[in-house]
Amino acid sequence: MSKNNNFVATLVASSQNPVLTAEIVESVCELLRTKAITWLAPEIACDFDFQSLDKADLIERELRKILQSQQLDIIVQNPINRRKKLLVADMDSTIIEQECIDELAESVGIKDEISSITERAMRGELAFEPALRQRVHLLRDLSIRVIEEVLQHRITIRAGAKTLVKTMKNHGAYTALISGGFTLFTQKIAKLVGFDEHQANQLVVENGQLTGKVLDPILGKEAKLAKMLELCKKLRLSLDEALAVGDGANDLAMLTHAGCGVAFHAKPIVAKAAAIKINYADLTGLLYIQGFSQKEFS
Repeated sequence: MSKNNNFVATLVASSQNPVLTAEIVESVCELLRTKAITWLAPEIACDFDFQSLDKADLIERELRKILQSQQLDIIVQNPINRRKKLLVADMDSTIIEQECIDELAESVGIKDEISSITERAMRGELAFEPALRQRVHLLRDLSIRVIEEVLQHRITIRAGAKTLVKTMKNHGAYTALISGGFTLFTQKIAKLVGFDEHQANQLVVENGQLTGKVLDPILGKEAKLAKMLELCKKLRLSLDEALAVGDGANDLAMLTHAGCGVAFHAKPIVAKAAAIKINYADLTGLLYIQGFSQKEFS
């Protein structure tokens, strides 16, 4: 077989639920007709190198069929250039566990109204830009001091986020937090997690209060893709050398254009469109996808 028929299949479990047993590995080896396995982390992640004339999506489908009762993420890909040189990450519900605008809304008692708009926008049922303007308008007159309180008491970093960023940086990658949220949040989160840079939307503030407006241009789906393209050009990288991760409809463009686009605990429309899906693992799953072993984590 030619080199084009070389694949690597990676199975990843949640570190909180390490279900990857020797029996499962044996059944996968039998299906893939390979004995070339590499344990990336005991009971959590394993690579299978194999050759096949079938396409990656067909192979992945067969693996999902035999492992459907297991809580495992399954990724089949070409092993060439697995380790990426650029990480572009969404923030809300990806690097952090919350949606910042929803947490602001809860602080003033209108979370139900705003979160329903957020959910529909992330599912792709509403256009991102007008949905964002509508939600920001509802927050007019809110003191920016509330933002600091939300950051301190309501926002939590997703498990594995700091390890993902630090490990990739220590192996020569550039990392960017590209969010459809707000710079008042990304500047703090980016620094806390260790990103090289951040970009997001800018809320208009006057006399210490939100005006209910957001500056143009709004950073939505196409703008996220444009930012990733800009970074590739600036760093002299190809799109194949980029890893993008996100969960919402406004992440789809960058996920489908990156060499490795990961739908992370994503909305159905995003999971369906993305080539790679992480539904169980934390963000260290993105390191296993690239072939990093747990011993290489920073």
